[in-house]
Amino acid sequence: MRIGILNCGGDCPGLNAVIHGVVGAAAAKGWETIGFRDGFEGLLPAGGNFMFLTPKDTEGILKMGGTILGTTNKGNFAAKIGEGDIAKVPQEIVDRAKKTLDHLAIGALVVVGGDGSLTTAQQLYEQGWPIIGVPKTIDNDLKATAMTFGFDSAVSTVVDALDRLQTTAQSHKRVMVLEVMGRHAGWIALWGGMAGAANVILLPEIPFTYEKIAEHLKKRETQGYTSALVVVAEGALNPEGDLATIDANSGGQVRLGGIGEQVAAKIAELTGKETRCTVLGHVQRGGTPTPLDRILGMRFGVMAAHLAEDGEFGRMVSYQSYHVGSVPIKDAIDELRLVQPDTEVVKAARAVGVCFGD
Repeated sequence: MRIGILNCGGDCPGLNAVIHGVVGAAAAKGWETIGFRDGFEGLLPAGGNFMFLTPKDTEGILKMGGTILGTTNKGNFAAKIGEGDIAKVPQEIVDRAKKTLDHLAIGALVVVGGDGSLTTAQQLYEQGWPIIGVPKTIDNDLKATAMTFGFDSAVSTVVDALDRLQTTAQSHKRVMVLEVMGRHAGWIALWGGMAGAANVILLPEIPFTYEKIAEHLKKRETQGYTSALVVVAEGALNPEGDLATIDANSGGQVRLGGIGEQVAAKIAELTGKETRCTVLGHVQRGGTPTPLDRILGMRFGVMAAHLAEDGEFGRMVSYQSYHVGSVPIKDAIDELRLVQPDTEVVKAARAVGVCFGD
């Protein structure tokens, strides 16, 4: 048997670990593995744009960020064009790609991607493609899996930034605002903020007011605290209910950003405190994956190979209760997995004095 693997959507730490897992498990079964370059786009050139992968080719890549295959969140296969908006991949594009798949005699195609990429994968599966999904996103917002690889590494980057910001905030008696990724889900902001001892955490799922934030910071000052840390998710809605956006990319997805500066300006206005904003941006996507993401990614890759052996197509690798299994891809893409305002984690943060601006 010959299987293919591709990465699509945004990059994240742990992608190479998945490749390592798929290639190693496939080789143990006596199979060949082909890695398509730059996501689904690697299927479009005549004959395909790919590389053969053996365990020797993946030796030492566990510790590497990014992906040796390359990836893209633009191009001909974008199915998610906005929150809740789906577009069909043009049939001419699907047919061209399928010719490559058939020409190379690919018996299973492992698609490593997030919400948008797996939406595309589901469309292709419904047209008869032998698709197996592997969930990938730093946002941790895919339904039907308790965690995605890349999330832990992103949170670690946020915590490191907060640790550094805390010392400079204390030195200058400032409020430091950190804007983090996550799109419409607040998992990175919540976990990173809690682990990094943030005093205020602003999430897309919990409406906030600037007055509540200012009240909390002023109260802290009366208690002798001269500085504060504020974490805000890029997808947090301002009190008027609007998203802060930069522009739309060619795939139609709106680029989020700017809420951190808005929050910093209002805090300075309402409290009189010197306030600075730092936007962490793509630093959260890059760099060395944490041990957890290396192990989780590798386990996901191995499970994908097992699903291919059993002919379990149209399914996505899933992590639940410390066990790696699988679920139908369609169960993972119906809706985003968001932070519930009354979840135990949020309650624990509130119990130790974290303000959510509500």
